[in-house]
Amino acid sequence: MKKELSKNEVDYIEEYQKNGFCCNFLFQKGTLLETESKYSYQPDEIFIVAHHRYEGMSNPDDMSILYVIETADSKKGTYLLGYGPSADLEAAEFFKDIPEKNYTNNADINKLT
Repeated sequence: MKKELSKNEVDYIEEYQKNGFCCNFLFQKGTLLETESKYSYQPDEIFIVAHHRYEGMSNPDDMSILYVIETADSKKGTYLLGYGPSADLEAAEFFKDIPEKNYTNNADINKLT
C-alpha cells in the first residue's frame, strides 16, 4: 500500500516528479514557458492531468493550486499558482483560458503510474 501524501504541495510535487512530471514551467509574457527548451506554450497546448488545491493552515488567505501538466508535445511537469488575494491574475487568466476539453477528471496520483 502506498503511503498517503500529506496536504503539502512539496510532497505532491516530489511524487509527480518520481512519475515523470519533471519539467519546470514559468508564466512569462502571457505564456507558459518550459525552462529547459525555452518553448512558450499557449493555453490550447496545455493539458491538465490533475490539480490539487491548498489552503494555508495558519492563514486561510495563503492559497494555491498545483497543476499537473502535459503539453501537446509530451512535456510533463507541474506549475504551482497562488490564488486568492495574492494571486498572479495574468497567470490565473492563462489557466482559465485552457480549453475545458484539455482537463481530465482524474486527480488521483496513484492512477498516473
